[in-house]
Amino acid sequence: MRLALALGLNAVLLAVLLPWLRRQWRGLGPAWRVALGAGLGARLLVGALRGVHPTGDSAYVQRLGGVINAQLWADPAAGFQTLAGNAVHFAGKQAVYYGLSNTLFSGKVLAVVDLLSLGETWLNALYLSLFAFMGCWQLARTLARVFPHTPAGAGLVALVLWPSVAYWAAGVSKEAVLLGSGAWLMALVLERLYAPPGTGAGRLWKNLGWGLAVAGLGLLFFSMRYFFAVPLLGGLLALALVQAFRRRGWAHGRAAQGLVLAAVLAAGAGVAPEVSGVFRVNKFTSQVLRIYTHDLAASAGRPHFEYADLRPTPAGMLANAPSAVLNTFTRPWLGESAAPQYVAAGIENALLLVLLAGALVALARGRHGRLPFALAAVLVGYCLLLAVLMGLTTPNLGTLSRYRSLLLPFWVLLLLQNDYAAAVLRRLGLGAPAGTPAKRPPRPLA
Repeated sequence: MRLALALGLNAVLLAVLLPWLRRQWRGLGPAWRVALGAGLGARLLVGALRGVHPTGDSAYVQRLGGVINAQLWADPAAGFQTLAGNAVHFAGKQAVYYGLSNTLFSGKVLAVVDLLSLGETWLNALYLSLFAFMGCWQLARTLARVFPHTPAGAGLVALVLWPSVAYWAAGVSKEAVLLGSGAWLMALVLERLYAPPGTGAGRLWKNLGWGLAVAGLGLLFFSMRYFFAVPLLGGLLALALVQAFRRRGWAHGRAAQGLVLAAVLAAGAGVAPEVSGVFRVNKFTSQVLRIYTHDLAASAGRPHFEYADLRPTPAGMLANAPSAVLNTFTRPWLGESAAPQYVAAGIENALLLVLLAGALVALARGRHGRLPFALAAVLVGYCLLLAVLMGLTTPNLGTLSRYRSLLLPFWVLLLLQNDYAAAVLRRLGLGAPAGTPAKRPPRPLA
């Protein structure tokens, strides 16, 4: 029975995947085809290698998923109750998790994926790596399609080809599910907000499918790491509001759009604490300090940074926010450690600083690019907010490199929007997907 179900599910997966790959391949220029093959191949290879002998968190959630999967087969009613609840009681495993535990949710995801893989960890790693790649590729293609006057290769480099993103968002990892669901969700929303509306008899079914996909991906994204998901979900809601105003002839200027974004931010900050206690200021700041203290104690003897006066108060968090952003984007520095992984991260950080310098020069000269203002503002705010959260809670440099794999694609995407980066990308053949560069508009889009 298990084998028959696995074969059937894998047949369905292939029936969906192969036509999807054919559609992506069609019409691509040579450089984009190379990027598709290289990006997919690298993600699957890294995932498979990391899935052979999982360690740490990956090994734990794999075992947890195996327990839940075994319960589904032994006692389906109890298994579905576990999938819907916050506790696991089966085969000697007795554990109760807090309501929004991403560890338990990851175990539930693995329990479902085990139905396809029959519990083979390396196959689970391949499936999750494939999901992460598809989400990233969808967003890269969507950005190139709905914003034809922006550098098409920016999304390709940031989401598909950036090495640390391809490494960390692969295999049996929370980052793979988190980035895959978040990027795919963003692709669907941007397509709906900025592309011309569709017509025809099948529009109702397309809208229904779109709604179900957005709801499913949004739930998956939120459940994997809600503190990372809530700001982006709020940002996408703000973008929808801006676009709704623009279609009615309002909020065409940047000042008006900025006011709309600020209003949504203020409303969210006021509503979130009423929805859940975890977003209340005192709860949030104490949680930040608790995580920081735990991670700092676990980092003894390994590369890390410290804050001398981090206190569980809004003032204490704000005072250290600039340092947190700097640490997130620049640590480890080159020469901080001779270990290969830290040297690689140091080289990446040096490159990020070069890209940031180029973007700032372009901004000063009015060559900052043509990404819509509201979208750029949402992405900048999201990146800075996540940089503060990561920098304050994750003093261990190795863990920080893994966590920021969700942040880096959006940050690199922003840094590659300017005209200078666009010229370099065109020279590399990473212009429009079909190989025909888009015409340059007279002025940046609002």
